[in-house]
Amino acid sequence: MSPLQLEGTPPWLESMFTSEVALAVFFGICILEGAMLLRFMPSELVVPAALALIGSTISQAIAIVALAVVGTTIGQFCLFCVVRRGGREYVLQTRWFPISESRLERFDGWFDRWGAIAVPVSNTMLFVRGLLTVPAGLSEMDGRTFVALSAAGSLSFQSILAGLYLFGGHLLA
Repeated sequence: MSPLQLEGTPPWLESMFTSEVALAVFFGICILEGAMLLRFMPSELVVPAALALIGSTISQAIAIVALAVVGTTIGQFCLFCVVRRGGREYVLQTRWFPISESRLERFDGWFDRWGAIAVPVSNTMLFVRGLLTVPAGLSEMDGRTFVALSAAGSLSFQSILAGLYLFGGHLLA
């Protein structure tokens, strides 16, 4: 039995992850995760699942982490742009982005208190990962600055997840 109990994975999904398009599927999932549209899998399982299904050699792990960072950064930048264009009311009224006014005010407070450093720090943390994208999009933050900070936080998060998986006794090569 593997650590993620993958024998319960639907055959069609497992076949996609073991086919020649596995990295493309993984990249698409990472974009969805970054844009906060991934509803069928917690973000904390994306990289470990890819390592379990695609492969966990050092070179495969580096490729998976790199794709995860680029994919999640693209997704977060898309969300940043939607928030920037739509504004606060749009975010609060949109059904695909479940956030209440009180929760958004709390994240605004974190962003106001900590500034730009809140973006990479929140991207490294469990449960609030990426949520500071919204206050960043509502702020005057430059898009390039956001991309750099988002990528730094995603690199930290994805590397920690890969390291925990690999050094937790699952290194194959």
